[in-house]
Amino acid sequence: MRRETLALSWALAAVLVLQRLAGASHSPWALRSKAGVFADLSAQELKAVRSFLWSQKELRLEPSSALTMAKNSVFLIEMLLPKKQQVLKFLDHGQRRPVREARAVIFFGSQEHPNVTEFAVGPLPWPHYMRKLPPRPGHRISWASRPITFVEYALLNHILQEATKPLHQFFLDTTGFSLHNCHSRCLTFTDVAPRGLASGQRRTWFILQRFVEGFFLHPTGLEVLVDHGSTDAQDWVVEQVWYNGKFYRSPEELAQKYKDGEVDVVVLEDLLPKDQEAESTERQPLFSSYQFREDFPSPITVKGPYLVQPHGPRYRLEGNAVLYGGWRFAFRLRSSTGLQILDVRFGGERIAYEVSVQEAVALYGGHTPAGMQTKYIDVGWGLGTVTYELAPGIDCPETATFVDALHYYDADDPVHYSRALCVFEMPTGVPLRRHFDSNFSGGFNFYAGLEGQVLVLRTTSTVYNYDYIWDFIFYPNGVMEAKIHATGYVHATFYTPEGLRHGTRLHTHLIGNMHTHLVHYRVDLDVAGTKNSFQTLRMKLENITNPWSPKHRLVQPTLERTSHSSERQAAFRFGRTLPKYLLFTSPQENPWGHKRSYRLQIHSMADQVLPPGWQEEQAITWARYPLAVTKYRESELCSSSIYNQNDPWDPPVVFEEFLRNNENIEDEDLVAWVTVGFLHIPHSEDIPNTATPGNSVGFLLRPFNFFREDPSLASRDTVIVWPRDNGPNYVQRWLPEEGRVCTTPTPFSYNGTYMPV
Repeated sequence: MRRETLALSWALAAVLVLQRLAGASHSPWALRSKAGVFADLSAQELKAVRSFLWSQKELRLEPSSALTMAKNSVFLIEMLLPKKQQVLKFLDHGQRRPVREARAVIFFGSQEHPNVTEFAVGPLPWPHYMRKLPPRPGHRISWASRPITFVEYALLNHILQEATKPLHQFFLDTTGFSLHNCHSRCLTFTDVAPRGLASGQRRTWFILQRFVEGFFLHPTGLEVLVDHGSTDAQDWVVEQVWYNGKFYRSPEELAQKYKDGEVDVVVLEDLLPKDQEAESTERQPLFSSYQFREDFPSPITVKGPYLVQPHGPRYRLEGNAVLYGGWRFAFRLRSSTGLQILDVRFGGERIAYEVSVQEAVALYGGHTPAGMQTKYIDVGWGLGTVTYELAPGIDCPETATFVDALHYYDADDPVHYSRALCVFEMPTGVPLRRHFDSNFSGGFNFYAGLEGQVLVLRTTSTVYNYDYIWDFIFYPNGVMEAKIHATGYVHATFYTPEGLRHGTRLHTHLIGNMHTHLVHYRVDLDVAGTKNSFQTLRMKLENITNPWSPKHRLVQPTLERTSHSSERQAAFRFGRTLPKYLLFTSPQENPWGHKRSYRLQIHSMADQVLPPGWQEEQAITWARYPLAVTKYRESELCSSSIYNQNDPWDPPVVFEEFLRNNENIEDEDLVAWVTVGFLHIPHSEDIPNTATPGNSVGFLLRPFNFFREDPSLASRDTVIVWPRDNGPNYVQRWLPEEGRVCTTPTPFSYNGTYMPV
């Protein structure tokens, strides 16, 4: 008896230890520690890398802010993700934490042959080594491919001011604005890319605009081509001028022909009447303004509904780790490309190692030289760094948890971006599932429903005129959604009758140019392990003899399953039918004999825009495919680069090369590359801004025979109603019903600054 008692005691002790260990894996310390392997660099780490680089005298570094292109300067510092196998050994097997390193991009402009070189710097937080990060074999990073810096813009602004001095009176007469001694009536510019027509060029078209609220919608009719390829700004030159449908060799030629009355002039309406230049609430707002005007037939005069959390958030945020119901994941805001989620788990099992934004492009057509030249490849414009402050109650619910970000990009110090991301739970407004079980006699047997609630991780990228809202959405039934909403100002050019072939007239002197938005995602799925296969399902009709009435025929659907064994077989081009069921399967089976799988479901209106192999198309060969599946390779972590925009003819990263070796993808670590997007033909309702409804695309990852049953059965939000003959019906809940909640909204605040730290 004593032995049995002792054995029972030991068993109970063992259970308690296991419970504590299980709880410890979800403890704040454990969460923060493990997710920290993916965390962006801290201010201290960024400064340590900068200090280490500056201590290397052979680099001959100068401040980024030095007003010259002929200098060596640090352009970018960000966390360099460790190799996946090292991370998995740390996360899953408790082995040594991978060495923490930074990626540093240095512009070497102060030498005979200027170049861009990337380095790995480590170990952090006390770096003492650096090594070169070579480009992909057969490629190089050209000097002309580097992104534009603030200093280069400052020098370009000076060149434009000097070169257009002969047009000072022309500007005043035609626009009422100027580039010289302009005070409140200044001109500004928008530049477009690619910058030239061949690799090695740096020739940019500039659209001159009136600098008022929403200046993107106020082109003057003048566009200027500047060659700024030299490291000496004194060598920069205006090559051409376009005005109202005609080309001129120089500003001087346009000025002389204007003086001689040989220019077809368009005098723009005065936006700022002289007696109303001071700020005035009575002034009629500009059409490009957000200012309230007119009213609805049924005016709404009180603030609308808002979210409340009587007991605080139901999710946990520990550093860069998030726990929500069955979900657990890490996140980072990569300066070069944007939002990433990593080590994504549901119910303790990893679903994906990484889901991340890779690139966003907008490809335009137009009649003006800038309009026809524009093919924006946004990673080249700092897509991951333009994460400005989110407004509570507008960009995210007031109940959201806001997270700050740090970027070291074209600066001499880390720059702090407050409220760059937000995490929040919200009701979807539609039940996750529900059923009314009728008794077909005027009553019911039961009603059951599960309230629709989701967790959202959100950030934005404001790339000059356009605003992208990036969402990762987590549902309680194991479904994850990636979604992008497009808003902001349209990219617009000066109205000419010929321009109507390429867009829509939006105002007196304004064409909204048609364009296609395409976004690329990397989805590194690990479905119940890293050994996965890819297969598709489709419906196929069969015509058979009806077995219970042989005189008749029967048409019915059958299931057709196709396994794709190589990368080329799993690269689906636009124009080819993409199967509806795209499955990433594990060798493991669920209790009913089906392979445990996750389904990729794409929601998109994208199509191929550029012909394969056409000039700049080399930079975006991923846009040939709504879906391509490849074997995981450490050399294939990104489908684009910060250099592809300014050298799309010979980019250092060409996605098509990922497919050339046509590797086996059966029982391998697989990566899905997903392209989503839509054609945008601007319309008058895009004034002042494109609205989000109808302008969102994305994809879902959905369990497909992965679980025994719907995992949201673990949600305590379920409600079941049972009828009673006498008295009120019985309501079965697993959470207490809330009484009335009296809350006071937090006063709205918005700072909007981003400052060095």
